[in-house]
Amino acid sequence: MCGIIGIVGHGPVNQVIFDGLTVLQHRGQDAAGMMTCDGGRLYLRKNNGLVRDVIRTRHMLRLLGSMGIGHVRYPTAGSSDSAESQPFYVNSPFGIAMAHNGNLTNAHRLREELFRSDRRHLNTDSDSEVLLNVFAHELARNGRLSVEADDVFGAVRRLHQRVRGAYATVAMIIGYGVVAFRDPNGIRPLCYGQRETEDGVETLIASESVALDCLGFRRVRDLEPGEAIFVSVDGQVFTRQCAEAPRHSPCIFEYVYFARPDSIIDDVPVHQARLAMGEKLADKILHTWPDHDIDVVIPIPDTSRTAALSLAYHLGVQFAEGFMKNRYIGRTFIMPGQKQRKKSVKQKLNPIPFEFKDRKVLLVDDSIVRGTTSGEIIRMAREAGAARVYFASAAPPVRFPNVYGIDMPAVEELIAAGRSEADVAAAIGADRLVYQDLDDLVASVRVANPKLTQFDTSCFTGEYVTGDIDGQYLAKLERERNDLAKAGRDSEEHSVPELHNVN
Repeated sequence: MCGIIGIVGHGPVNQVIFDGLTVLQHRGQDAAGMMTCDGGRLYLRKNNGLVRDVIRTRHMLRLLGSMGIGHVRYPTAGSSDSAESQPFYVNSPFGIAMAHNGNLTNAHRLREELFRSDRRHLNTDSDSEVLLNVFAHELARNGRLSVEADDVFGAVRRLHQRVRGAYATVAMIIGYGVVAFRDPNGIRPLCYGQRETEDGVETLIASESVALDCLGFRRVRDLEPGEAIFVSVDGQVFTRQCAEAPRHSPCIFEYVYFARPDSIIDDVPVHQARLAMGEKLADKILHTWPDHDIDVVIPIPDTSRTAALSLAYHLGVQFAEGFMKNRYIGRTFIMPGQKQRKKSVKQKLNPIPFEFKDRKVLLVDDSIVRGTTSGEIIRMAREAGAARVYFASAAPPVRFPNVYGIDMPAVEELIAAGRSEADVAAAIGADRLVYQDLDDLVASVRVANPKLTQFDTSCFTGEYVTGDIDGQYLAKLERERNDLAKAGRDSEEHSVPELHNVN
């Protein structure tokens, strides 16, 4: 799960990209990068850290041009190597830069093909570099010395035939324009918008519509699964369906957790979906626990606030803010290592004792993954004086790893794997636990867009929409994602030079 942005404008675009990446910072806090194009010259700045720390004034002064792309990174394998920050670049054909959100499930096989058949060298372990080289190879097959929209769409069509997994991608072809495309299942989000300027229409492509809103662009629409958009350097916009059999299966966790509530994804306002999640949870509590004794509903800030507010309203119970959040601490879900997550929870949240003292409290969170955060928060609530602590999750039990760009850990680290609801409640120290039912979660998202009939819900069901995930793949994933593996990677020292960086 990362954030991507691309723009073709009529003047300097560095500030637009910087501001857009800042708006999308919630999608990745590990690294940030921007590449711009001025005529035939490229300018790149990328490194580990937040957008504001990586791209400073001295870098902005050198990021010239009216066309560019940007990326905020969230590492699905826990690596902190700055060499894997994006955008990536290859010089053949034409010079192409790319930023990618998602995860390729056949990256290992593609690496072999790129080496043995395509004769391409890869410099990192990132599957995003694999995707870039596949696209570059397919674009080179036209054998021409220039690029037109048909060439771009042909390359994307052939890429879809080779690549499996999740990918929302924006790429810049030097001197020709910006192309973006979405995988045939539409797992990761991507949309575009436009704004009028004195010099003409500018087009912006982004992971979430909130980036368009905040930068003054009118949202045109989401890209369809398998669809590509090409914006030429002079601002012309071309779109085409490039997949043979697209099947819309967006990741439902975008609505639960990742996306900002003021975004619209696949014509679903995220805020509206989360309100519905809270209402469904309230209905379940009233049905299964009609004699509940809840005094107050308290959200775990920030992503659960909308669902908690709706839940409290439909229960007819008081809603209160019981935790103060330090907004300068990163998301614990993203952080590798159990010790680091525990330490971060204590630094990030602090209870307000007045809201807990002698009360029966229902805490509401968007989901429970490892249970580390939930257990720490429940302990805080008890120390603040709560008489009883109940817990509600706006998502069903997470029992399987996600393979499409979310850093769901190894199965053995998922607290709900192999456990009943009562077992999980005991493990996190809750007096009672209520999970959202999967059917209710799906219905909550479909309220705003009934045309969505299928979602990627693999972390709840173990059913993977790409149909290419087996036990061997999951075992390999576990070896890469468990906390021991991440601890080993974090202890290594990396010294890969950033050859194209604007320092």
